[in-house]
Amino acid sequence: MIDLSRRSAGILMHITSLPGRWGIGDLGPEAYAFADSVAKTGARYWQMLPLCPTGYGNSPYSGISTFAGNELLISPDLLVKDGLLDRSDIGEVPSFPETHVDYSAVQKWKLPILRKAAVAALSDSGFRKRLDGFRNENSFWIEDYAVFRTLEQRYNDARWYSIWPKNEGMHEPKAIAQVLREQHDQVGIWQALQLIFNDQCMALKRHCASKGILTIGDIPIFVGMDSADAWARPELFKRDAQGHFSSVSGVPPDVFSATGQLWGTPVYDWQYHQKTGFKWWTERIRRCLKLNDVLRIDHFRGFDAYYDIPAGSETAEHGTWTHVPGKEFFNVLRRNLGELAIIAEDLGNVNQDVIDLRKSNGFPGMKIAQFGFHFLEDGSFDDPERFLPEHYEQSFVAYTGTHDNDTTRGWFNSLDDVQRKSVLSYLGTDEENVVSALVKLIMDSCACMTVIQMQDILGLDGWARMNYPSTCNDTNWSWRMKASEFTEERIGWFRNLIVTASRL
Repeated sequence: MIDLSRRSAGILMHITSLPGRWGIGDLGPEAYAFADSVAKTGARYWQMLPLCPTGYGNSPYSGISTFAGNELLISPDLLVKDGLLDRSDIGEVPSFPETHVDYSAVQKWKLPILRKAAVAALSDSGFRKRLDGFRNENSFWIEDYAVFRTLEQRYNDARWYSIWPKNEGMHEPKAIAQVLREQHDQVGIWQALQLIFNDQCMALKRHCASKGILTIGDIPIFVGMDSADAWARPELFKRDAQGHFSSVSGVPPDVFSATGQLWGTPVYDWQYHQKTGFKWWTERIRRCLKLNDVLRIDHFRGFDAYYDIPAGSETAEHGTWTHVPGKEFFNVLRRNLGELAIIAEDLGNVNQDVIDLRKSNGFPGMKIAQFGFHFLEDGSFDDPERFLPEHYEQSFVAYTGTHDNDTTRGWFNSLDDVQRKSVLSYLGTDEENVVSALVKLIMDSCACMTVIQMQDILGLDGWARMNYPSTCNDTNWSWRMKASEFTEERIGWFRNLIVTASRL
């Protein structure tokens, strides 16, 4: 459980955004160096986005598996260090962009190298013995995941629910057994890569711990339609008489969207989960808490009620809120896993039931400083008591913004003249120092924890934004930090804020 009485600070920085020569941030030397820099600032937490393998659109919030790790985060440097690759195996490295991830180029170059390392690992009897143990420990998911990736590769990433042969798409036991026989080597490679990812991730976690740093992971409440989870365990979700997913997720219309948000992921059959003692959820949280010390749960509201939209709907206008046995769910999790170190993403239109569920479990909620500046026509703030920093309570984690927000500099530059003047007047600063002023304000707030996205520590403009919600493009999830940007001067500036705010 998170100690709400202890003031602390953290940095939001996804692994993919780390610098390095391999086209994408990874779990290798640059991650260790970043952890060392976080420790220098006096921050206690390093928050990441979900570590799962990503599919179409590259979103870690719609992963191929909620249990597996993203193989693209495996470090080639550590593979060489561990003897699974020679430098000659890596060959000529493409000239990757320095400031963003070109996912298609990275996959094309890196996956063959990773497979080569997996084959080398499987030739070692000691590794095979460890892999047997890893398979047993993770038997709940790893075979299905490896078969899914093997079939996905066979059918050129085509959707299992529309293109795959029916027997394989329906996860029929005979068909899966045949794949395991005929594609034994390929299945083994995907399993070996999961062990290698696990080894590297756990080693980084231990290094962070040695520096006094706890890692915060992230877990989206829903899973993607095109995922190993939905393919292998359709019984987890609401279905019609023909076995098709009958409902999808989203949120209803509000001031930001006249037709609501249609997320399109299948929704859970909570009655089934209840009957099984929430087994799948328990294993999911157990796995995520092994890779990270703390979890932020996205869309916490969904544990009180979810918005059920009939499958095939073109908008989210005609859904209904459906109750979830959230109190029983968290009681079961606590019995199985002990006290839970969870941050509840309770943003959006939450009711008292959601607030009570969060508080009864001792989970801190979230505050986003940018949301405090929701302007009326005269430039004044609408509902300032909810998100302006002077109103934050101790039981919250405060952010300038998250992966779905613009950077603070980009957000400020997007405002009109009247709104900018209003922000500057409130912060008592000028345009040049607006980012620093907002960061300092939430650092000085009563919130138990503050987490600042790395782009704001660097003062970057909107080009460095991580995600534009409800869009799918080559820009989302691609920002990378240059190796030269997190300087001693920036580290010292952030440490000074942490010290003066008594968050050391």
